[in-house]
Amino acid sequence: MNHSFSRRDFLKTTGSVLASLSLGQTAFAESRKAFSLPLGVCTSYDKAALLQNLGYAFVEEGVGRFLIPDAGDEQYKKNFETFQNVKFPLRSYVSFIPGSIKSVGPTPNHEALLARADLAFQRAKACGSPFVVFGSSASRTIPEGFDRETAKQQHIEVSKKMALLAEKHGITVALEPLNRGETNFINSLAEGVEIIEAVNHPKFRLLCDIYHMSRENEGPDQIIKYGKHIVHTHIAEKQNRTAPGVAGDDFTGYFKALKKIKFKGAMSLECRWKDFDNEVKVAIGVLQKQFSAV
Repeated sequence: MNHSFSRRDFLKTTGSVLASLSLGQTAFAESRKAFSLPLGVCTSYDKAALLQNLGYAFVEEGVGRFLIPDAGDEQYKKNFETFQNVKFPLRSYVSFIPGSIKSVGPTPNHEALLARADLAFQRAKACGSPFVVFGSSASRTIPEGFDRETAKQQHIEVSKKMALLAEKHGITVALEPLNRGETNFINSLAEGVEIIEAVNHPKFRLLCDIYHMSRENEGPDQIIKYGKHIVHTHIAEKQNRTAPGVAGDDFTGYFKALKKIKFKGAMSLECRWKDFDNEVKVAIGVLQKQFSAV
């Protein structure tokens, strides 16, 4: 048996060992890399200066308040001028489709829904906003006695057309599952993904709302399972939809799941406020502290 060990063998072995150590250290460093997300708040744009001073990254406005206000086009022009002057990012919008425009049921109004979507996407693009959230609980609530499968197909049909409009304007629609206290249709990430996979369009994706997930007892494992579809997140405390820090909810399990899927999006606080200025100041510190714990 030849026990000789050449210098070439020694260098080759040493190199392999060092490479393995380097890879291990890199993997460890990645695992310890601080988790963080850009944080924003679902609120009116007049709070932009306060949020910017506190360290938030954006405002999430309402379609019905900012892009298509009840007061009409003149109010939108004023809103847009304010945005151009302030220049604090508007990343996304909620309150998309009102309950008067039904996406499902015996009298769906897809024509009106898509006309509203087209205008909202056009104006969102003008504001440099990448996302519009499609929650719209009253619009998608299935009337009692109406066939659920028919409603599902109606929602898929209008969502396919909506995705094409979103693509035209460079917007991504983030479909939002909501808890059963708000609607009886699309109440979990799994149900949201059913719609998304049927629509099958890159501009029609999933929103993960930790408040709604906790109300429906959906665990962080669902984020890991459906992570490839998630483009945006919302958060509030479980009991009364209060801001992080009011009741003291621990979100780290959900944050660990977002870290595991290497989520690169952002997170908006969508809360019920009693003392906005103080609660929003506390909330950013609470979330950053919990981010650092994962």
